[in-house]
Amino acid sequence: MFALRRWWNRHALQAGLIVLAVGTAWAVRQQEGGMLYDAYRWITQPLQPGLPSEQVLQDRYVLELQQRIIELENQNRSLRNLLDYNGSLQSRGIPAAVIGRSADYWWQQVTLNRGQRDGINVGYIVTGPGGLVGRVSQVSAHTSQVLLISDPTSRVGATVSRSRVMGYIRGKSGERVVMEFFDKSLDVKVGDVVSTSAYSHRFPADVPIGRIESLDLNKSPAPEAVIKLSAPLNQLEWVTVHRFSPAEDEFDPMADPLSEESAQP
Repeated sequence: MFALRRWWNRHALQAGLIVLAVGTAWAVRQQEGGMLYDAYRWITQPLQPGLPSEQVLQDRYVLELQQRIIELENQNRSLRNLLDYNGSLQSRGIPAAVIGRSADYWWQQVTLNRGQRDGINVGYIVTGPGGLVGRVSQVSAHTSQVLLISDPTSRVGATVSRSRVMGYIRGKSGERVVMEFFDKSLDVKVGDVVSTSAYSHRFPADVPIGRIESLDLNKSPAPEAVIKLSAPLNQLEWVTVHRFSPAEDEFDPMADPLSEESAQP
């Protein structure tokens, strides 16, 4: 008994350390390192404030929800503007979303999510908030393609609303188009509103196109004006398709309507 007590007095510290080490190893194995990981996070969290915490994750989630709400509000506002403009026209049109637009043909054409099954046919008129967008040039069962008035091949019979001076619009692959007048003696000025002509056989009359931004009355062979389009073609998301029967037997978006429209009063 005396020998055991003397051994314990000599080796108690070593024995305690061995028992503590074995117990710690056993606990770590049972918890698969979870206790050490928690201790490490507790110790290092003040030193690394950038580590994600529950509060940070909640703040990020709230921020995401706020951004989604803002996007939904913007879409709702666009739809309300479209419906308000649509209601001001003589006939209610078919709302459609722009679902396709190539970077190579950004100012030439767009694809809509409506087609023949929605009652859309080739030659129908397309408007957006502000005014004329273009015409339906191709149609399938569920989609349709629109030739924009900004396309260089597009031609639109137009008139200056204030003085009723007439001409035609041709696209320039941008948010501005050119109006070429038929007469050289003109009553036009910067700021005049331009709309579709009553003599046009491809578009209904009095659809807004834009405003005169600049004039070149000395242009040969005919005076010209640069028109800033009122419809935001660069930011189209929603449009309205309106039923319209063109005078031509067949719609040809590549044809030059100047000779046709000027020859048919």
